[in-house]
Amino acid sequence: MEPKAETKKVLLAHGGGGQLTDELIRRHILPRFKNKTLAELADSAKLNLDSRSVCFTTDSYVIKPLFFNGGDIGKLAVCGTINDLAVAGAKPVALALSLIIEEGLEFELLEKILDSISKTARQNNVNIVTGDIKTVETGAADKIFINTAGIGIRIAELGFNKIKVGDKIIISGTIGDHGMTILSQREGIKFQSPLKSDCAALAKLTGRLLQNVNGIKFMRDPTRGGLAATLNEISKSTGLSIEINQPAIPVTPTVQAAADILGLDVLNTANEGKFVAVVSPQSADKCLRICKKNTLGKKASIIGTVIKTHDTPAVEMITRIGGKRIVPMPYGRELPRIC
Repeated sequence: MEPKAETKKVLLAHGGGGQLTDELIRRHILPRFKNKTLAELADSAKLNLDSRSVCFTTDSYVIKPLFFNGGDIGKLAVCGTINDLAVAGAKPVALALSLIIEEGLEFELLEKILDSISKTARQNNVNIVTGDIKTVETGAADKIFINTAGIGIRIAELGFNKIKVGDKIIISGTIGDHGMTILSQREGIKFQSPLKSDCAALAKLTGRLLQNVNGIKFMRDPTRGGLAATLNEISKSTGLSIEINQPAIPVTPTVQAAADILGLDVLNTANEGKFVAVVSPQSADKCLRICKKNTLGKKASIIGTVIKTHDTPAVEMITRIGGKRIVPMPYGRELPRIC
């Protein structure tokens, strides 16, 4: 039976495992993610990996709004999963994609999201190899939630245990762009210079760094909780303190203005296309040069140093006027539903 006009929107029945589910998969999903592994439609993907050392990650995306300047929930899901693998020292290979769709979502909107997922995955040489679809009642999922899982081949051993006093802290670019973009768009706040999310996949840049620099100790993408959360996590996990220099931290004037107006600290604001790297002092300049040759790293900066702890591990910031202040771990999420 041909679908009726109302099936221009997703129905609860599209998640029921029957004809409508099969139609959703074959008409809207498979054509966008063509590869032999996915085409089998098995309960699990069969991957041939020439490695005994892999990285595995999973994440969920519930962002509001679904579309924002610089990206959308689909692009964000792929980039976020790729980045989690990249900063773990891996080359991303394959992703799983699960969709939780609210009844009433227009197929036109769903296809736009799927096209974005497909485009981002292709650009980063990653296949969507398996997945799942669930539907929920109207009002239960804010149109669509996405869960991903990713597998990558490890190309470097990174970890907190490698970090030592004297190591340098590098940020790959300006901070706060994503969080401030989402908040301003959600609240309808406009600035003279438009805010744009930094949503991007970092694997090509991190891969180049790991292949050409020996002194990289640790990497992390400062998403929820921002730079402050990442640096505090490093300090707490190593028992060492970190000193950062405020003038060295790259922030665009529009992002800083938005944060000031809204009473937010850019150090706590989410990023979706940046990484923090801890590197040996001998390797810092080389890392910086490689970053600056890449579009995603042109604003990279050495922002601080790992130092001895005299009392309790902490992150200290030397301010623009030469004073010092503690940068605490954010207590909660200042900006909910940002990723």
